Amino acid sequence: MSELDPQHAVNQPIETLAEALKSGRFIRMRRLLASLHPAETAHLLESLPPSERKICWPIINPDLRGDVLAYVGEDVRADLIQYMDTADLVSATEDLDADDVADILQVLPQHVMREVLRAMDVQHRRRVETILAYEEDTAGGLMNTDVITIRSDITLEVVLRYLRMLGELPSNTDSLYVVDHNDRYLGTLPLAQLVSRRRSLTVSKVMSHQIEAISANMSDSDVAHRFEKHNLISAPVVDLDNHLLGRITIDDVVDVIRDEAEHSMLSMAGLGEDEDTFAPVKKSIHRRSLWLGVNLLTAFLASWVIGLFDTTIEKQVALAVLMPIVASMGGVAGSQTLTLVIRSMALGQLNDQNQRWLLRKELAVGASNGLIWAIAIAIVTIFWFSSLELGLLIGTAIIINLIAAALAGVTIPLFLKQIGVDPALSGGVLLTTVTDVVGFMAFLGFATLYIV
Repeated sequence: MSELDPQHAVNQPIETLAEALKSGRFIRMRRLLASLHPAETAHLLESLPPSERKICWPIINPDLRGDVLAYVGEDVRADLIQYMDTADLVSATEDLDADDVADILQVLPQHVMREVLRAMDVQHRRRVETILAYEEDTAGGLMNTDVITIRSDITLEVVLRYLRMLGELPSNTDSLYVVDHNDRYLGTLPLAQLVSRRRSLTVSKVMSHQIEAISANMSDSDVAHRFEKHNLISAPVVDLDNHLLGRITIDDVVDVIRDEAEHSMLSMAGLGEDEDTFAPVKKSIHRRSLWLGVNLLTAFLASWVIGLFDTTIEKQVALAVLMPIVASMGGVAGSQTLTLVIRSMALGQLNDQNQRWLLRKELAVGASNGLIWAIAIAIVTIFWFSSLELGLLIGTAIIINLIAAALAGVTIPLFLKQIGVDPALSGGVLLTTVTDVVGFMAFLGFATLYIV
């Protein structure tokens, strides 16, 4: 393997640490962990079984543990926190941004969270409590309260002196926020304008009104869309009275986008986006068994439909051979439509005005594909079983099932969203049930009427 291979570069620390663990060379392990960025250390811990994580965690520099906790997934974070007492948690989180501290505290039991909050200094505790007051998947739960505010009536010279007095700006600061005397948001002062315009100008002459404030109750997915649409690096967060609460930065939005992508992929298998690959067997069994049970119920439904036509299948064995084709074609076609609709919903492209148009379009696609593939499958079936009736039968069933798949692929996610259920979580199961039941019912039902 080439040394330039990025996958090799990712795996090398894991392999080195695994060798050190096996040989018990803790000094080498400590040196390796100290040489890594906290994000790399987090990735390494997520790549280890729980028993090896337990060995590595105490070796990590205590000053870096808070940063590592901020990078790991929720499941792994909960696993690591169980090895820490309240004093360790306070020490690990004291230098973190308030939004990262809030993320860590949210996986703790309530009594432990209260202990950690009480141990913080008053200013830090108030910042964290402000974020904890909002749901985790909202702008308020995503924001950081570490912001620099200025008034509109001062000069740029005064602003520059103020910044020099502060000495250091919060990370990802591209603008300062302009507020009135009641801390209501007025606009932004981009740093590019601050350093390039005449220092005698007042902030009101230079400030920008282009960046609209984000409501603290806005969902994190809508926040991500706002950042994507307007190419933002940071944005202010306000309450219902337009009081400035904090800001959201691009690094937080990248986390949201990543989590949404993982959520869409894993939810279709009934897993959470923070699912720990190396979780203990008992925990994995508990999480997956429920989803398998749901699938079992839908499988019984499809089997029950087949059972209704057991006499027909006994008389014409070829039906049993061809049944998987009908179900498979409907399942694939429906999954294509379902994935497209869920993606459009996630991007905010689907609304009341264009839903009917999309439904008509998908029905037309389903009917057209059904006709094309019905002809192809019918021809193969006629030559395979020397039966014109069987070819016409499966062709008709394919057309019906692909139209049903298109209809289900559009309506199921819309219905689930309307009743407050995540379409990515259960849409696939419901779709498969519909295509199986409709496909088998059409295929075997017509066979009973016209062949047997």
